[in-house]
Amino acid sequence: MSVSLTIDAIDDADVEPVVALWQRCGLTRPWNDPHADIALARRRDNSTVLIGRDGGTIVATAMVGHDGHRGWVYYVAVDPDGRKRGYGRVIMAAAEDWLRQAGILKLQLLVRRENAQANAFYQSLGFEESTSVMFQKWLDGRASTT
Repeated sequence: MSVSLTIDAIDDADVEPVVALWQRCGLTRPWNDPHADIALARRRDNSTVLIGRDGGTIVATAMVGHDGHRGWVYYVAVDPDGRKRGYGRVIMAAAEDWLRQAGILKLQLLVRRENAQANAFYQSLGFEESTSVMFQKWLDGRASTT
């Protein structure tokens, strides 16, 4: 199946529909303000939020950025009513292209272990489980959340 989406960087008018999409997809967490995350991604030239549109409607997103060495994606979302149409593959390909254009050769992402559907999706795109262990520490003193 050939899927064509219009891919653009987020603009001001997209913020509320994108946050609503992330909420419908279950991507938001109480300790991460999605508005602040979007603002942070838009603040520098090493990150952005990519929007995939089908006929003008936002159907997919990926927040993408890099530290100069490794690329990362967050908030990969596909509208629940538009799943199984290839939108996830298209938005991830756009994120990979964005990183390649920035000269970044490695892409990493985090997926909760219990999210079998997401794990299978990323494996189908050629991602491999890392042998690295992730450590975390809240710098504001709060207890760790899983």
